[in-house]
Amino acid sequence: MTNVYNIYDQIAGILAQVRPEQVIAMQALPETQQRFNELVEKSKAEIISHKEKDELDHFIVLERLFRLAKIRADKG
Repeated sequence: MTNVYNIYDQIAGILAQVRPEQVIAMQALPETQQRFNELVEKSKAEIISHKEKDELDHFIVLERLFRLAKIRADKG
């Protein structure tokens, strides 16, 4: 049975096949980063809706995925 973390690792490996310097340079758009920051603040203040919590969870998964890809690319 495949562990969800193995799937993340596989996707990170695919992302890392892009030229390492491109992967390392990847960043969220300013408006995306701003939205993420807003959701984090709402979560900390415990005023986040269920829909916003779901959105934040997706951001977190994507952030972890790209972090793994950047680590792999840096070791490349």
